[in-house]
Amino acid sequence: MTRAAVLMVAVLMVGMLLIQVAPAVAIGKTHDVKGTVVAVNVEGKTITFKDDSGASVTAPVLDPAAGSLKNVKAGEYVTLTCQDNEKGDHEGVTAIRVEESGKS
Repeated sequence: MTRAAVLMVAVLMVGMLLIQVAPAVAIGKTHDVKGTVVAVNVEGKTITFKDDSGASVTAPVLDPAAGSLKNVKAGEYVTLTCQDNEKGDHEGVTAIRVEESGKS
């Protein structure tokens, strides 16, 4: 009986550890994209920009970066931190940094 109780406690502890690790894995990866802002939609939480290859992209802006949308203007050169899901699909922009010195 004691051996069964110890085994059950060990299994529960491993389960609790896995639950704490799972959210960190689910966040996915991030990558930076540089480009020139074409348009900002504060209410719709989107940003349209031209990347360095000249492609125009409209991306959703996630809550961590939504507050900085009101400070970004068309024509500014920015670095956008984009979050991907665990499959590598783009989810949205999590940070917006205006580059003071233009393209670098």
